Amino acid sequence: MHIGVDATCWHNTRGYGRHARALLRTLVERDASNRYTFFSDVADPAEPMPPTVDIHLLHTDNPTALAASADGHRSVRDMWRMSRALSTPDLDVLLFPTVYSYVPVWSPAKKVVIIHDVIAETFPQLTIPNRTARLFWNTKVTLGRWQADAIVTVSDYSKQCIVEHFKIAPESVFVVGEAGDPVFHVLDDPTPTPGLQTLGITEGRRYAVYVGGFGPHKNLEALVAAFADLAVQDAFSDVQLVLVGAYKKEVFYSYADTIRRQIEARGIEDRVVFTGFLPDDALVVLLNLATVLVLPSLMEGFGLPAVEAAACGCPVIATTASPLPGLLGEGGLYIDPGDTCALTQALQRVLGSASLRQQMRRSGLAAAGALTWEAAARQMMNVLDHLATPEALSAQPA
Repeated sequence: MHIGVDATCWHNTRGYGRHARALLRTLVERDASNRYTFFSDVADPAEPMPPTVDIHLLHTDNPTALAASADGHRSVRDMWRMSRALSTPDLDVLLFPTVYSYVPVWSPAKKVVIIHDVIAETFPQLTIPNRTARLFWNTKVTLGRWQADAIVTVSDYSKQCIVEHFKIAPESVFVVGEAGDPVFHVLDDPTPTPGLQTLGITEGRRYAVYVGGFGPHKNLEALVAAFADLAVQDAFSDVQLVLVGAYKKEVFYSYADTIRRQIEARGIEDRVVFTGFLPDDALVVLLNLATVLVLPSLMEGFGLPAVEAAACGCPVIATTASPLPGLLGEGGLYIDPGDTCALTQALQRVLGSASLRQQMRRSGLAAAGALTWEAAARQMMNVLDHLATPEALSAQPA
């Protein structure tokens, strides 16, 4: 088959982009029986595309990774250009690695649309507060679901949420999992990089680390409140909170300024570090140095930062509104994202017990090691191989 891939999300620096790059690289490497063409709107990507694929480069007024933002949308002209390119009749299958960059396509090609989660639908005011942008988002997701011959998502938890929210048949949604990048692993002698040292991150202290975006649905107000309650206790006087992620000129909706004001109001400015975006070579060191990774989101479709942390031997505290309890098991403690007291208590337990951390470390390493992109690529190949026979596709377990 000739498979066309909307690769405009390849350039996204957040989870969508990381997921697309890891899955597509492995898929192309493992799938020798099909031909792939990537459709991109960036001439010189920071992350190179696989050398074995054909690349169809489109000129657009604004790259999709920037234009499809929380308070805006792509121009009609740019969407038409992408739609026309993807509608080429020689494609047998079209793969959209995320509905985030979906455009309607009028062709006989079978269409696979990945919907990572229903966070924007469950918490619209917290993710897409602009009414016009929200209208475009809802229209895009509706059309994507309508055109999809197969909807793919990243976890059983996310599948259940999609089925319940959109009221669609469970057999029409297929699970293709995720995994941590191999760069995230246990280091023999983790030494802070010069960049981390500049931020004040050194060996010999305890660090509670968050990795991700700064949207309200990430529930960072609860994390800051829990940490502030912890910080006044003598037993935790050395602990620092490290917030990792881009917060300036963010494409997605951000309330980093609100978090900063909350930190100032609680008087803990000297205990909190904003790192901004960290490249993987610095992030893997930080996760090896970290005492605990905290992911308190109101909802996660997968929760990749927690899996990456576990692969580095770092214990995890994560939201129950996610697949992470099933994915990491005893590698984590899991809290109701609405219960700040439970989050404080979880922090106290993990930060205060070396034996608990060792137990969580062992369990987390085993759980993260069982997740591979090779397995995800095989799951995706199974969906692609059966697209030509809908009866077989519908019979496949998700």
